[in-house]
Amino acid sequence: AAAVGETTQTVCSVKLFLVDVCACLCVLQIDEEVAKLLQLKAQIGGDDGKHQFVLKTAKGTRDYNPKQMAIRERVFNTIISCFKRHGAETIDTPVFELKETLTGKYGEDSKLIYDLKDQGGELLSLRYDLTVPFARYLAMNKITNIKRYHIAKVYRRDNPAMTRGRYREFYQCDFDIAGQYDGMIPDAECLKIVHEILSELDLGDFRIKVNDRRILDGMFAVCGVPDDKFRSICSTVDKLDKMPWEDVKKEMVNEKGLSEEVADRIGEYVSLQGGMDLAERLLQDHRMSQSKQACAGLSDIKLLFSYLQLFQVTDKVVFDLSLARGLDYYTGIIYEAVLTQAGAVPAPAEAQKGAPAEESVSVGSVAGGGRYDGLVGMFDPKGRKVPCVGVSIGIERIFSIMEHKAEVSAEKVRTTEVQVMVASAQKNLLEEKLRLITELWDAGIKAEVMYKKNPKLLSQLQHCEESGIPLVAILGEQELKDGVVKLRVVATREEVDISRADLIAEIRKRTSEA
Repeated sequence: AAAVGETTQTVCSVKLFLVDVCACLCVLQIDEEVAKLLQLKAQIGGDDGKHQFVLKTAKGTRDYNPKQMAIRERVFNTIISCFKRHGAETIDTPVFELKETLTGKYGEDSKLIYDLKDQGGELLSLRYDLTVPFARYLAMNKITNIKRYHIAKVYRRDNPAMTRGRYREFYQCDFDIAGQYDGMIPDAECLKIVHEILSELDLGDFRIKVNDRRILDGMFAVCGVPDDKFRSICSTVDKLDKMPWEDVKKEMVNEKGLSEEVADRIGEYVSLQGGMDLAERLLQDHRMSQSKQACAGLSDIKLLFSYLQLFQVTDKVVFDLSLARGLDYYTGIIYEAVLTQAGAVPAPAEAQKGAPAEESVSVGSVAGGGRYDGLVGMFDPKGRKVPCVGVSIGIERIFSIMEHKAEVSAEKVRTTEVQVMVASAQKNLLEEKLRLITELWDAGIKAEVMYKKNPKLLSQLQHCEESGIPLVAILGEQELKDGVVKLRVVATREEVDISRADLIAEIRKRTSEA
């Protein structure tokens, strides 16, 4: 009995020991977890409850300072004035669409669409471009003809190279002509618009590459590409502006399953460039002449070039069989404008390495578009088609180039449009300045006054020089007695007394001359 009692006591002691060990281990574990939480708390924020975080814009987005916005507005105004010159009206659409509206319209690029969480029972996505929403707008409102422009933000969930003007959130500037018209006239006008905008913005040398989806599809057919691989191979050909032919061929063979023989046949055609003469030559080609759709596309290319000659833009347009444009909705003519002047903006390192010394370096696409006759019919309940052709101006790429040019030239960019500063030469004239600036504002004059009761005249003049304000309207006790205002030209420091009654007319005259 004594032995049993000792054994029981020993077992209980062991149990108590084990409980103590477990308790110690738990305490250690808890201490470790508490230490981790305290460390995490220290990283996130202190005991004052303030949340500490890194101040930055989301990936693929950026802020624009006043100087950048001034350059951007100048570019927008140039583009909009061109669109209006060609008779376009404008529309706007929501920044997000029903997901089903965008699904299946962009081919392999569909993976870049931003999907939103379910809100109110609707599956939504941010718009990927302005063309699909435009087609939805036409079908929904039963519009059969319109010439419109649309400037708005679009969104793409890719990994952009922001240094080359590519972002996840960016503006597009679209011009489209919808309606049943005689062939190639609207198409030629779209190319004319691209030519006008790029010439007016003075971005450097450029060329506009032109092709036709029917020519591409006919080429794929006669080269032996299976029908179900046309769109996939088209997307691969579209990479020729970024990849050498050897890599494009490798993707066709190894990833898309084409035979080397078929890929080589495609390679013979996509290396061709020219004008109307190339279209005529391909119409006689023993392979291409077998495809009705290729012949139809080639005939339209010939007609297009005849109109482009009348528009006087053929010096910048080239028929290029390597141009594919990956979007699925194109049905006919397609085009893309690229800058070719090496000095316009820093070219990426890979482009510099691969380019022959005698050739200018392409710095990327700045406009693109084409004909999409079947897109509206996808949204129409009865499948009614509305022929459409349009172009999108690559505003972000253009803006990056313009900003770079301004930095290189040390150009002073005005961030305001103030025409005149209302200043005082003595103290206690704030009320008189406010009366005068009210007269100027009511007359539509862009004017500014310093927010101090008694600012020094020198500081007011320095503000004008720094801000680029061309004129200063100076009030003093003597000027008030004489009923005049001393008008000072900032650039020349010339001063002249102008009667109060004539001041507005004089400011308008001098600022219109400037």
